[in-house]
Amino acid sequence: MSSGQHSPNSDSRAQLLALAGELRPELHRYCARLMGSVIDGEDVVQDTLVRALAALQDVELQNLEETPPLRPWLFRIAHNRALDLLRSRAVRMAEPIDAASDVVDLANPDPVETLMRREAVKTAVSRFAELPILQRSVVILKDVLGESLMEIAALLDLTVDAVKAHLARGRARLREINAQAGPLAKALPASAAVARYVALFNQRDWDGLRALLADDVKLNQSSLPLRVGRADVGLFFTIYAKIDGVWLAPAWLEGREVIAVFEDRADPKPSYMMWLEWRDGRISFIHDYRHVRYAAADAELTLAPEAKFATDRAAH
Repeated sequence: MSSGQHSPNSDSRAQLLALAGELRPELHRYCARLMGSVIDGEDVVQDTLVRALAALQDVELQNLEETPPLRPWLFRIAHNRALDLLRSRAVRMAEPIDAASDVVDLANPDPVETLMRREAVKTAVSRFAELPILQRSVVILKDVLGESLMEIAALLDLTVDAVKAHLARGRARLREINAQAGPLAKALPASAAVARYVALFNQRDWDGLRALLADDVKLNQSSLPLRVGRADVGLFFTIYAKIDGVWLAPAWLEGREVIAVFEDRADPKPSYMMWLEWRDGRISFIHDYRHVRYAAADAELTLAPEAKFATDRAAH
């Protein structure tokens, strides 16, 4: 991890924002697997950046001489925030460490090491949640993100031997999980509410969509400021009215009903997704992932049966 130091001046915020933009996909790969959810992982990433900016402001107000190295600092904030959320859900903690297993940590790993990394990368995001938290963190950092044992030890406040032990156990458990895992659950038909939203969008009936909004509706677009209220959120559809070719399809992700967004109806895979929350038949919250498309890269997203049929026909 980078170790450059930065003075706490007006440049710190700009440096953090620039680095955060570069690190968001990597932070998400870590947080999504740690949380077992690409949606919850993005929430942690957003919260991490808010907390980091607030902490930087505190540093500047105190006029301290140096701020922390930004990359490991951001990962530590993300890790701690994810752990707070996981603990609040009473997720299992890692068991005590026994003698450390021998785990290589070479610049050019042997074939067994390479296979372990491939195993982790191809593992569905949700399956990581079956690992104890420390095993989960170590396996993600080592086998998905390629961090060194020393970097992981520093981030997690562990000894290198403890990291090796967690890594050996986590890898073994992950192999068991993958061997026992069945196919992903079949997608259910779309709800009437989501089917209506999708139909209105694909018909470009923007007034019809605005009529579905609750008075206090909110719009979250990750890296953009939160929009609140029917008038402000209604501009969301004004923006999409200027974009040609976007096509929506009902889908399911992590047990939640979501909407797959195709930039061209004939595309084999969606470019990103939306997620709606409803209250009393009206939309109370729109989560739009257009500006954080990396979230869809790891998404175990399945189109609703009727949407898959329509998309297959369009592709041919």
